[in-house]
Formats: sequence, structure tokens, C-alpha cells
Amino acid sequence: MQRLIVPLASVAALVALIGCPGEAPPPEHPTTTASPSLPGLPDLGGRTVTVAVENNYPPFNAVRGASGEPYGWDYDALAEICRRIHCTAQFTAVPWEGIFEALAAGSFDLAANGISVTEERDALVDFSVPYITVGQVLVVPFAATVDEVAEFAENPANVVGTQAGTTNEAAARAAFAADRVRTYPDFDAAVEALLSGEVAGVVVDNVTALRLVAARGGRIKIGPQLTSDEPLAFAFPPGSELVAPFNAALESMKRDGTLDAINNRWFRP
Repeated sequence: MQRLIVPLASVAALVALIGCPGEAPPPEHPTTTASPSLPGLPDLGGRTVTVAVENNYPPFNAVRGASGEPYGWDYDALAEICRRIHCTAQFTAVPWEGIFEALAAGSFDLAANGISVTEERDALVDFSVPYITVGQVLVVPFAATVDEVAEFAENPANVVGTQAGTTNEAAARAAFAADRVRTYPDFDAAVEALLSGEVAGVVVDNVTALRLVAARGGRIKIGPQLTSDEPLAFAFPPGSELVAPFNAALESMKRDGTLDAINNRWFRP
């Protein structure tokens, strides 16, 4: 997730999977494995690891409609990690604004949720090795012709929207004058502003952009890219003993192609 800390798959597959993330999710969703770890990897002995997620940030995590069934990259990836290092992942839905504070207080063993690694965050928490690197893109109306961000920015009438308190907002403010950046409580609200003509583009990471485009049936499209260098990783309390085993599992998933397969399922067009 490309969000800043407050103080103290295919497109078709995404269309099929997007439910109603605004519904209240169940408080916990365990993912278990009873088998020992894979050869050459640490064995956590079936330990339960508590995981903080929003359950409101597809394709990383969300809840399917009335069934209340959680789904997303976080669930698939952590199920595979726990299969490899013999642990049980127990998910708890937490508001984004409280995730880092809860993590620092030791309320959870780790936070998922597509978290961008930044210097500010790295001073407060420990990170796993990255599982993907994302970039910021400009989402525009389908009929619009936008080849370059610089050309788009030259037109003083072009105002952009993004989600408040995120690294997406930071990228927008780096590319556009402050008075031409409008913030919204979430990306869906920013896209609705785009469709109503209130803004001319939305600055968002390329993974979330896939979900936004798929959900709106050809009314918007992904335009030019602003940045391409944001690693995403799991966040842990400082000094957590889980960082090393999680890194070992992620590296093994990279070597055998499993991580690419999960990423492709949820993140690729």
C-alpha cells in the first residue's frame, strides 16, 4: 500500500473477484498448515502469526459480498509462506490509520496490506524483502489522449485527484502544483470525481489502477507512468524474530517461481 504513516490475475479475473469491500469483514480469518516446514527452510512449529489487514484494499485484501469471505493477494501469499515455514496466519481487519500504531505496540506480528517501503517507515518498523515493485500511474477517462505526464501537467486546467495521506499523494504533489491536487478519502471517490469531471486524472499505483479500471467497464484507462520504484513488503515490529523466516520463505518462492505465479494472478493485466 502506498500510504504515508499518520503521526505518533488478470483484469478479467479482477472483475470477477471484486465484491463489496465496504462491508464489515469478519474479525479474523485463519490460514493454517499442519505440515512441517519445507526442507531447508525455518520451522516455526505451527506457530500462529497474527496479521493486520484492512480487508478493504483489493487486490491485496477484501471481502466478497454478502458471504463475508475474505480474498486477495495477502491471503494467497501468506498461505503459501505458512505452508513453507510451518505457521498459521490469523488475519484481523484493522483500519489503515491504526495499522502502524498497532504494529509498534506489538498488537500484531506483522502487517500486510501492500505497504510501500519508505525511509520514514523503515525507522519505525522492520520490513521483509520486497515481494513486488510498483509505480505510480495517471488514470484518465477512456476517451482522453495523454501520452506524457509533463505535457498533461503543462495545462493549468488539469487537476488531479488521489487518496489522502498516501505516497500516491506525495507523487501527485511532486508532479503537479499544490493547488492542482485534490485529495479524497479513498481511490474510488477519486475515480468518481474523475468520471464527474471534477478532476482530469487520478494518481494511483499501477496495481490498484488495474482494479479501478476493471471495475468501471471501459470508462477509464491507465495513462502514463509517474514513478516505477516503490517496493512493497511485509512490516514487522522492530527486532521481530519473524523477519528472517519470512524472508527465507519469500526468497524460496522467488527461486521456484511461486511468487511470480501469485503476483501474476493478482497484479498483472
